[in-house]
Amino acid sequence: MTFPALVEPAAELSVDEVRRYSRHLIIPDVGMTGQKRLKNAKVLVIGAGGLGSPALMYLAAAGVGTLGIVEFDEVDESNLQRQIIHGQSDVGRPKAVSAKESVAEINPLIEVVVYEERLDNDNVLRIFEGWDLIVDGTDNFATRYMVNDAAYFLKIPYVWGSIYRFDGQASVFWPHAVDTDGNRVDAPCYRCLYPEPPPPGMVPSCAEGGVLGVLCASIGSIQVNEAIKVLTGAGDPAVGQLVIYDALELTWRKLKVRKDPNCALCGENPTVTGLIDYESFCGAISDEAADAAAGSTISVTQLEHMLKEREEGSRDFVLVDVREPNEFEINRIPGSVLIPKGEFLNGNALEQLPSVDSGTQVVLHCKSGVRSAEALAVIKGAGYDDAVHVGGGVVAWVNQIDPSQPSY
Repeated sequence: MTFPALVEPAAELSVDEVRRYSRHLIIPDVGMTGQKRLKNAKVLVIGAGGLGSPALMYLAAAGVGTLGIVEFDEVDESNLQRQIIHGQSDVGRPKAVSAKESVAEINPLIEVVVYEERLDNDNVLRIFEGWDLIVDGTDNFATRYMVNDAAYFLKIPYVWGSIYRFDGQASVFWPHAVDTDGNRVDAPCYRCLYPEPPPPGMVPSCAEGGVLGVLCASIGSIQVNEAIKVLTGAGDPAVGQLVIYDALELTWRKLKVRKDPNCALCGENPTVTGLIDYESFCGAISDEAADAAAGSTISVTQLEHMLKEREEGSRDFVLVDVREPNEFEINRIPGSVLIPKGEFLNGNALEQLPSVDSGTQVVLHCKSGVRSAEALAVIKGAGYDDAVHVGGGVVAWVNQIDPSQPSY
């Protein structure tokens, strides 16, 4: 499907710009008009890390007239394996400053605006206001949902990318898009693709699981490719499409993503009508809990199998519900005992658990996996090395295993 160009062309290109962008100018689908559109475009890039690095460099080289950089972090030596916009001499410096200097070296003819601050509910709408397009290079779910929602409320299209180990994904989210005939397109948003964030501990971060450095260039380049198409009206942007890349197998796939009529944001009866508490929505947990949950998180399907083995006598473990008593009355996983999270924090729970050397494994769960991860960190610190918690908690159990129970 084709879409009209997002940006009107600038009045003219200078002699220096004509020389610089000559290889674009001779492409029929870009040409002089397309390059003028790029000159007139204002693109905001969220993050100057793995995806932001190639995105900023190629957007600058392409001649996007105004580039914005949202970045609060400093350059660390571990970044240099993939964040190619920074160098050894930048270690310890603000990433935003380092990225701006690199962009200026690539193309001094463009303007760079820096937001050296952490993106949050208090500033996201202010920062996004006035930009034509957003390129999302964030690496955590809370910020991704916030970027999606803020872009939707401001009717700004954005190009999304995600990377992990050898795998990458990219798409263009533009729920307010119209086609070249002026017809409204039923295009999805990020929530249509991922209505709910994964349970805490189920998806490791790049810092935990690693990422192939060059994968960032592959997906970041795809993001810039899609950005140029949206800005100039060239080709068929990945609106309503999910591009999936497997670098290990060297395969590309493209899946169709449909608008969800029940989407909480862009559906027929939206329930998200303003910015929400994204940390809570995504089940943000402490660093200690995240460390404890990494590699010690099981699914409800695994738990169901474990419960059958316990019933048969081939497995020994205690299943502990760390919710509050009133929640335990609403619904529960069969065979669980109640020890509220507060008992773990004050140390009393340790007296109610099997001893560390008893050989009985401890399995924790709560509503969604947040509180159980925090409790897991406590007992891991007390020596229960083989303890695990259930990702998704009772919500996942009711949805996937026992829908006869009430949800809450």
